[in-house]
Amino acid sequence: MKRFINSRQAVVRDAIDGLLLGSAGAGLCRLDDPDINVVLRRDWKRDRVALVSGGGSGHEPAHAGFVGPGMLTAAVCGDIFASPSVDAVLAAILAVTGGAGCLLIVKNYTGDRLNFGLAAERARAAGLAVETVIAADDVALADGISARGLAGTLFVHKLAGAAAQAGQSLEAVAAVARDAALHVRSIGLSLSDCTPPGSEPSDRLGAEDAELGLGIHGEPGAAVIPMGSADALVAQAFDRLRGRGHDPDARYALLLNNLGSTPPLEMAILMGSVVRVVPPSQLALVIGPGSFMTSLDMAGFSLSLLELDAAREALLLAPTALVAWQQARPGPSAAIVPVPAGLEDQVPSPSRAPRVQALVEAGTALFIAIEGDLNALDARVGDGDTGTTFAQAADSVRRHLEVLPYADGAALLRRIGALLQRRAGGSSGVLMATLFTAAGNALVADADWTAAFEAGLVRVQRDGGAAAGDRTLIDALEPALRALHDSGSLQDAARAARAGAQATQAMAARAGRAAYVPQSNLDGVTDPGAEAVARLFERLAEIA
Repeated sequence: MKRFINSRQAVVRDAIDGLLLGSAGAGLCRLDDPDINVVLRRDWKRDRVALVSGGGSGHEPAHAGFVGPGMLTAAVCGDIFASPSVDAVLAAILAVTGGAGCLLIVKNYTGDRLNFGLAAERARAAGLAVETVIAADDVALADGISARGLAGTLFVHKLAGAAAQAGQSLEAVAAVARDAALHVRSIGLSLSDCTPPGSEPSDRLGAEDAELGLGIHGEPGAAVIPMGSADALVAQAFDRLRGRGHDPDARYALLLNNLGSTPPLEMAILMGSVVRVVPPSQLALVIGPGSFMTSLDMAGFSLSLLELDAAREALLLAPTALVAWQQARPGPSAAIVPVPAGLEDQVPSPSRAPRVQALVEAGTALFIAIEGDLNALDARVGDGDTGTTFAQAADSVRRHLEVLPYADGAALLRRIGALLQRRAGGSSGVLMATLFTAAGNALVADADWTAAFEAGLVRVQRDGGAAAGDRTLIDALEPALRALHDSGSLQDAARAARAGAQATQAMAARAGRAAYVPQSNLDGVTDPGAEAVARLFERLAEIA
């Protein structure tokens, strides 16, 4: 699998150096040893309890991204998904521990527990005060199986970090960390596995599978489940959280974490799903959505719940300026304000004209039905969304079929134009809105429908800047309207539209996104907009 790396062996050190060179690394430094990857605070005075955590790399921004005031003092970075060595952990302890002592926060993996544990023993033997807290927030596995440390570990970092920043003793900070670890739970859900550098992508999950409760190193989860909607998947994840010591009367802070390659668009959708699934009375604070503890390129998310009391809430809300952390906000409620007046003209009264209504209904049904065909065609020459654009435009009209003014042609066309301009996206959407609006305006002065659409086409060409021969929908629409003008026959118009669409297979694109595509990709492929127009006229000709 292709990666932006220099070598497999240099991945962790190169990533640390990149962090230090970037804006988020201004207050950080690393230890100077080729075998030890430790990131620590540059401003640290050893005057308070030091917090050290870490583990395998591949979970960025965890753990180095959370080094700074109010959270970690140092992070020990192992190789990809591998525990750091005993010497690396001990080096971190020695670098940051003063008289106030040091707290190690360790995720519940065997390698981490062994290496951090032995390093702690060696540090104690050297006369340093060191405490250890284990984070085991995973609820995916059956009772009796050791729970893994997941993104809920970050709650432990935050609360203990705030306590240490406030100058509390090692015993008090350790008690805060243990209390946080006791009251946090996490669950992950993914649509794909992760791929470490040097490995090939896994095919463990099928195209219609999701995995509930997998580990942050790609370990198999509790169950492979059928793919579903965002709401349904979040509900299944939350049900697993709720089944592990959930108090329905408690208040919680929720962290929504991106496991690596879930797009921000989808993470925002998942946030809406969380709000719909989790009872509002329990959702006191929200952190995210964001990338906090990832698993390389895993397409998934995790939910972490921290049960709140007054002390935990105060520590969670204590300020920190770390870029990787997001300040918790009160249980979400979207801010919505009224649409400004004047956006939409007065809606005309419904009226009936059965033949006109049948044509409109047939056109909307067609565009919805051929969405996949047009998208597949557009994927070869553009960005693959032409079918969706036409389908959304058609759906905006379909939802108003029963209240359109069919008996008033001008009002009908302008109303369709208004519906399209509200919802239809992309250049195709606004061109359709322009066509219908301009045709409706022309029909006020001249009752000739063909002439009205010809006037609309002139406006489309003027506003859009395309002409016949530029490989657009105009190459099918213009000859269709010309044939309709000459013979008045929809059958003739359909044949002309199809011929125009076929002709685009040999055209060079001079407008639209296809203009940025190499000609070799265009040759022999029908322009999807022209194909849409041809199919529309063919459908109208069938029922005329």
